[in-house]
Amino acid sequence: MTPATGKADSASIFANNRARGHIAVSVTVSDGRTRRRQVEESGSYRIRFPNTDGIESEAVIVNTAGGVAGGDDFSVSIAASDNARLAVTTAAAEKIYRAIDTPARMNVSLSVASGAALRWLPQETILFDETRLHRDISVDLDDTASLLMVEAVIFGRAAMNETVRSGELVDRWRIRRNGRLVFAETLKLDGDVSALLARPATGKGAVALATIIMAPGHDSIVESLRALIEDLSSEAGVSAWNDIAVIRLCSVDAAALRRDLVSVLNVVGGALPRLWTN
Repeated sequence: MTPATGKADSASIFANNRARGHIAVSVTVSDGRTRRRQVEESGSYRIRFPNTDGIESEAVIVNTAGGVAGGDDFSVSIAASDNARLAVTTAAAEKIYRAIDTPARMNVSLSVASGAALRWLPQETILFDETRLHRDISVDLDDTASLLMVEAVIFGRAAMNETVRSGELVDRWRIRRNGRLVFAETLKLDGDVSALLARPATGKGAVALATIIMAPGHDSIVESLRALIEDLSSEAGVSAWNDIAVIRLCSVDAAALRRDLVSVLNVVGGALPRLWTN
C-alpha cells in the first residue's frame, strides 16, 4: 500500500463512519388543530410529537447518535402552512464533540406561511474543547407570519471544569420577510475561544451566549423587556429594527443563563415545552 493509498483509505473510513441526520416536517391546520402533513426522517435524527391537543402542536427533535462530532452532517427543515402553530424543541442539550480536522455541519431551514406562528426553542448547544461547528440557519417568513427563535451556546462543561481552549464556531443566520432580507449575522470564533470571550469588549469572561429573535417585534416590546432584563444575572440587551426584536444574553455561568432564558421566554414566548422545565 502506498502512502497516498493509505491516506485515501483512512479518509474513506472516516467519512463512512460519520453520523448523518435529516428531518423534514410540514404541518397544516385541520379541525382547529395543527397536524402533521409530511414527516421525513433519515440517519440518526428523529422527531416526535408529544402534544397535539390544541391549536399549537409540539415537536421534539431527538439525535440518536448521542451528540455531534467532526465530519457529522445534520439538517432540519420545518414548514408551517397557513395559520398553523408549531413549537419545536430538542430532547436534550446538543453536545458538539472534538473534531480532528473536518468540522461538523448543521443546517436549519424554517418556513412560516401566512398567519402561521413558529416557536423554535431548542435546548442549549454545548461546545467541547477542540470542537469545530459550522451552522447555517435560514428563515423565510410571510408578511403575516410570526416567529420566536432561541439559540443558546455553552462553551465547555462547568461541572467538569472545562474550557474551550481551541475550537471553531461559524454561525450564519439569515431571516427574510416576504423575500426581503431583514436580519443577517455571521459569528465566527476561531482559536483560543476562552481567551477571545475573556476580552472585555467581547464576552468579559462569558461561557454562555444566547440570542432570542421575535418577529414581529416593535419598540413597545423592547420597552417592556428592558424593565425585565435589568433584573437578570446575565449581561443583556434588547433592540428592534426591520420589524424584529432581538434579545442578547451573555453570562459567566451556564446555569444562570438558562434561568434568565426561562424568565424572558415566560414573558414573551408563551408556555414553554415541558422538556425545558423538567
